[in-house]
Amino acid sequence: MTSRGPRLEFAVGAFLLLALASMLVLAVASTNGRFGFAGDTYELTARFTNLGQLRPNAPVKVGGVTIGHVAGIDLDPVKFDTIVTLAIDSRFNEIPIDTSAQILTGGLLGESYVGLLPGGDMEVFQPGEELVYTQPAVDLMQMVGKYMFSGGGEDGAGARAAAPDANDTPPPTEPTP
Repeated sequence: MTSRGPRLEFAVGAFLLLALASMLVLAVASTNGRFGFAGDTYELTARFTNLGQLRPNAPVKVGGVTIGHVAGIDLDPVKFDTIVTLAIDSRFNEIPIDTSAQILTGGLLGESYVGLLPGGDMEVFQPGEELVYTQPAVDLMQMVGKYMFSGGGEDGAGARAAAPDANDTPPPTEPTP
């Protein structure tokens, strides 16, 4: 038996270390930097009547670019609104105070996220303030149910008026001289 030598053992070890390092980079990249050593953030809150499938750590996006994440979700015991705490990256500290927030879904069955639509006000949010303009999540199943049970979007009276019944006879016409 011949010995392959230390060169082969070194190559296998280097390949193994490279594979482990790439797995670590992939794991950190898939958490979007929320591994405990992310940059500074500040918090904003928003009230919603319906969260849909929104979960903690869901992204907060402006124009498709992630600028933060959902830090927490609580229920207001008095108004029964849902209070969502948003952790916004401190680089984005110039968000206008008339910005609106809505809960969106990436694709038909994708994950829910909070989308911000900046306004044009010169005054900006301070940490801890609340977004006033919010839109709840759209419940797709509820919309489909309303469409199905409403007759396909047309009310019955409008459909009957547009299409005469087969038993209806047209009024007699007088012969022209």
